[in-house]
This record gives sequence, structure tokens and C-alpha cells, in this order.
Amino acid sequence: MTLNSSSATGMTSADLVKLKHFIIENLNRELENENPPIAKREEVVQQKMAEIFTRLRVNIPDSIRKQVIFEVRNEVLGYGPIQPLLDDPEVNEVMVNGPKKIYVEKKGKLIKTGVTFEDNEAVLKIIDRIILPLGRRVDAESPAVDARLPDGSRVNAIIPPVAIDGPSITIRKFRKDKLKMEQLVELGSITASMSEFLRACVISRLNIIVSGGTGSGKTTLLNVLSSLIPEDERIVTIEDAAELQLQQDHVVRLESQPASVEGRGQVSIRDLVKNALRMRPDRIIVGECRGGETLDMLQAMNTGHDGSLTTLHANTPRDALSRTETMVLMAGMDLPVKVIRQQVSAAIDVIVQQTRLKDGSRKVTAITEVAGMEGDTIVLTDIFKFEQTGLSPDGKILGQLKPTGIRPMFTPRLEAAGFKLPPEVFGANMADMLRRR
Repeated sequence: MTLNSSSATGMTSADLVKLKHFIIENLNRELENENPPIAKREEVVQQKMAEIFTRLRVNIPDSIRKQVIFEVRNEVLGYGPIQPLLDDPEVNEVMVNGPKKIYVEKKGKLIKTGVTFEDNEAVLKIIDRIILPLGRRVDAESPAVDARLPDGSRVNAIIPPVAIDGPSITIRKFRKDKLKMEQLVELGSITASMSEFLRACVISRLNIIVSGGTGSGKTTLLNVLSSLIPEDERIVTIEDAAELQLQQDHVVRLESQPASVEGRGQVSIRDLVKNALRMRPDRIIVGECRGGETLDMLQAMNTGHDGSLTTLHANTPRDALSRTETMVLMAGMDLPVKVIRQQVSAAIDVIVQQTRLKDGSRKVTAITEVAGMEGDTIVLTDIFKFEQTGLSPDGKILGQLKPTGIRPMFTPRLEAAGFKLPPEVFGANMADMLRRR
């Protein structure tokens, strides 16, 4: 139930909306005058609301009164109508497509909610509440903005005239409980053998790219892989919006910065990658490569910064290589394609393909070795692969994550680091024996 619904209280929907606005205006004014510390705001709001209701002597049922208090609290302390969606632990993403169409993602599925804003102005107020504390702006000249909520959730907002049907907000919620490799195995995202293999790759300082589509779980997997880095190594993380939750002690977190209102002060991901090389890192982790910084990342990987990790948008390991080539060209260097491919094949050891399947589940669908060059082509070898076998009656995708039977060419590097993985990890078979010859 919302305040816009009719009720048998003797008050119309319009009256209830007016009551809500009156309380909000009074609360905001009193909070502005008193300016209580953030830790005390909740307590002060509850107290002031009780005082306002006492002064007004409004006779409404307890259920309506509780709803008024609930919505006012969300408006004053949170993000209005979408606050309950952000509080729901099952919701991964909140999408506001104008004031009357609000969707969420739950368990990989998009669901339209019954939540609405009153009008475009109400959505714009929430956008301002998100970005103003960050010193950011959104207006007709700069109609799109990326930001981060205090809890780390990622926010993208875009307004008219670019957003034709009204201002739009997309919030990717920050996961508070950090997943571990064992949980990914329990969820069926990877197998125990894949887990063992990836752990060996990270600790052995192989350069790894996590590839996947939007919302496939790339950052979550990057988090899990990063958690395997030994405690005694210095880690520099570079992100557009800080999402990684590394538990190691020796971590330096860097975040890009957009230009100010005056157009000054921009610090790009590429600037931060270059700067990170001067910070004596043992590991460089870039949240996502999406432009010219890819060239700097490859050069870092090729000049002694082993064990680097990053993500990029691509649907297959082969697509990941094509996208890497494109992004290197975005650096503005006029390099021949063969030279770029030689850089890529020398720098990247492993591509981990993360996929959101049609049933909403997220899986690692391939772990692929970058095995060098043959002529002008980069050779890829699948070490593990997901094979779909069908659909269950309830629409779940059936299949198996299986080793291909091929040992990677970098096996000596794993063994030098103390990892003698048993043949069963790779599904030892005739293909393995042929490869050894």
C-alpha cells in the first residue's frame, strides 16, 4: 500500500499526499536547523515525526499512520520509494525507467515492481540526493552521471532530453557478504577442480582476464580471485567506482575521477594505471578495461608485473581477444595488428569466461589458456568448458562443467610455484597423453 492509494479514513489520496509532503518539509527544515550527526539522524527523525503527529492531531488508523511514517522516513533518510528495494537482500539491481516503471533483478530475472514515484521531479530529487554529496552534477549540458552510494553500490543516472521517457536510474547493489571460492562451488558456478586450478593460477602469478557480458558476475569473480593473492604482496586496485572488497592488509585503492563542473581535475583509469607502475606494486588489479588503459595494462604485464587481474566485456574468450585489440588501438598508438597480437599473447595467460545463462544462473563457462601465436593468429586452448545438455521442465539449463583433458602449457610455472595438480583435475585421457608427447 502507498499513500497514493485510496483508504476508508475520511481522507482522500490527495490529502494523504499533502500530509506526507507537509511532514517532509517540516522535518527537512528542522534537520537543517539542528544538523544532527549522521549516527543520530534516524533517532531525531523518529522523535520529530512523533512531535509533528501530536501537533497535527490527525485521526488516521494505525496502519495508515505506520505507512506515512515508513514513506516519510525513506524520503528523508533514504532514497524515497526505491529504498525498500535497496534494503531487500534478494534484489541485485534496481532500474528506474521514469517515475512509473521500476524494475528489479532477483536471482537473475527481471521483475516489474508496483513501486512508483509521484512524477519526474521526484526522481530528479533522488538523483540530486545521490550525486550532490559527491560534488557531481547532472543537467541538460551533462545529462548522464556515474556515482557511488555510501555503501559502495554503483549508480548510473541519465535525465531528459537524453532520457526521452523521464529520468532513469540504474543501481547495481553492493554485495555486503563477500563470496568465497567454496561458495561458488556450492552454487554450481564452478567445479572443485576449476577452483583448485584457478587458485594455483592466481598464486603462481599468472595474468588473468575475466571476460563476460553485462551483469554476468565479472566483478564478483574478480573479487573471489583477488582474495587468493597472498597476504605478503602489495596490491594496487584501480576502478571507476570502488567495488572490490579485498581483505588483505597491504592494499592501495585508487578510483578514477571525472572532470569538475569547470572541466578540470579529471583522472582517468589510464592515468591511474600509469601511476600504479610507480607505486612498486606486486599486483595490479583493474576493475574493468574499456579503453586505452588496456595498452598500459598489457605493457605492465609484459614488464615484470605478473599476476595482474582485470575484467572486460566480451561473450567468448575469442571475442575477449578481439576486444582487447580494439581497446589497444583506442590508446592512439598506430601499431600493426600483428604487433598488438604479439603483445596480447605474451601478456595474458588465462581468460576466464563468466556467463549469465538464459535461466538467470551465472557460471564460469570456459577457462582458456592463451597459448601463444601461430602465424598472425593467437592460439587459444580450452582447459575447462561448460557443455549444455538440455532444459529441465522448470526452465533450468542443464549441463556440465568439464575439463577438456588438456594440460596447459604453463604447467611448469604452476609446478615451480609448488602446485603439482593431479591428472584428474584436467580429466586425464588420451588427449593429455598425446599433448605430453
